[in-house]
Amino acid sequence: MPNPTAPAPHPEIDDRILILDFGSQYTQLIARRVREQHVYCEIHPAGMALEDIEAFGAKGIILSGGPASVHDDGAPDIDARVFDLGLPVLGICYGLQLLVARLGGAVEKADESEYGRAHLRIEKTNDPLFVGLSIEADHVVWMSHGDRVLELPPAYEILATSTNSPYAAIRHSERPIWGLQFHPEVVHTEDGRQILSNFVHGVCDCTGDWTMDAFIDASLTQIRSQVGDGLVVCGLSGGVDSSVAAALVHRAVGEQLTCIFVDHGMMRLNERQEVEKLFAGALGVKLVSVDASERFLSALEGVTEPEEKRRIIGALFIEVFEEESEKLGECDYLVQGTLYPDVIESVSVKGASVTIKTHHNVGGLPDDMRLELVEPLRELFKDEVREVGRALGLPDTLVGRHPFPGPGLGIRILGEVGRERLEPLRAADAIMLEEIRHAGLYDEIWQALCVFLPVHSVGVMGDARTYENVVAVRCVTSVDAMTADFAHIPHEVLARISSRIINEVPGINRVVYDISSKPPATIEWE
Repeated sequence: MPNPTAPAPHPEIDDRILILDFGSQYTQLIARRVREQHVYCEIHPAGMALEDIEAFGAKGIILSGGPASVHDDGAPDIDARVFDLGLPVLGICYGLQLLVARLGGAVEKADESEYGRAHLRIEKTNDPLFVGLSIEADHVVWMSHGDRVLELPPAYEILATSTNSPYAAIRHSERPIWGLQFHPEVVHTEDGRQILSNFVHGVCDCTGDWTMDAFIDASLTQIRSQVGDGLVVCGLSGGVDSSVAAALVHRAVGEQLTCIFVDHGMMRLNERQEVEKLFAGALGVKLVSVDASERFLSALEGVTEPEEKRRIIGALFIEVFEEESEKLGECDYLVQGTLYPDVIESVSVKGASVTIKTHHNVGGLPDDMRLELVEPLRELFKDEVREVGRALGLPDTLVGRHPFPGPGLGIRILGEVGRERLEPLRAADAIMLEEIRHAGLYDEIWQALCVFLPVHSVGVMGDARTYENVVAVRCVTSVDAMTADFAHIPHEVLARISSRIINEVPGINRVVYDISSKPPATIEWE
């Protein structure tokens, strides 16, 4: 059966790449790298039916990596008839091992897993996959596998080797089927982008006409067709996703759209005023702005557990939003800023990611929702959403802003949330962002945040001893929004941040800088 949760590509897109997901942590990266080539692609579970694969109309297929062994019981598999469709196929890591095992070769569990950097030596000089790569040089690639190829299937040949992988790159001598033991999609593989470009452009003959301008034009037609004369409502948070979705729908249907901004009291400094100024002022969007801060803070009294705070904020947000929607009269459609990673995760080979998603989302949709969803961004990754926002004329201060979770500062306070903690945290956060922007570092950092720690520190300010609170500053960098490392902020910038917070924010007498490295999904300090 076709996957009902997957986005349907615009019919005018002729060039498409299909990525079959075997559970790799890097699968989304493959799609991002293909999109960077201005080629449309989608990720689908590895068990996608053959008739659906044929109906998709891809110009090429990429088989992702995965954590399983082809010898494991219940390991992700593929219909071997895929290799008989005549389409170019590129198997990566597990994808390589699977095509070898299914086409008559031999794969065994390695004595030792191979992880990390390796040096690739190209053996065959005229293969289209390696066009533009120096034949004489060793190429740094990234390995991550526990199985290894023992014997190639009939008619396959070696393209490249590494120290521990005699079959680091292979292909069929006559059919357009390739396999790579390494991961070209990660930044550690120095020529990975070139290899993937060679596959989608050189091998699959994709032209690269997937642009955000073309996306906007097609989306406007699609939105108007879906909505017709109906009335549309949008929950506007002030973040990148909901703002771009609202701007796109507003361009399509104008005054048929009303946005609702719910201020739950845990926003950053002046956030409500900035949203009102941009959307109601500059863009002319019909906007209902609600100050529900007292209602939210009352509901959070005495609550300290992070997931419980999220649950309360999410449920109350939906309640307030529905109340305001009912005041508008009969609405027909609800705009959601769903992105493609949300769609992928909902049908991932590893299952739903509900727990992870609570780190970012305010709340889920009610079970009895009567509104039809309008999700104009569900085909896009975050960087593409930013491109759309710029093309729509949204200011870069909004489009380029760091991710900010729906529950806001409420989950950046360890322990109970209250105004006596929110106000100093809000002020410290504003100072940190101001200094990072002043230093020209904001765009180099993926996310910057302050965290209120419920511990007291003894200090001396002037001639008086103080016993006050601590704020932690965390700034991380990320290339792929899947892994993160702490940002190396110059000491003089950290000194200015610390000095200003201590001197300008009552109740704070110590600032610490977090240098731990964690995935972005878990950096909310809980």
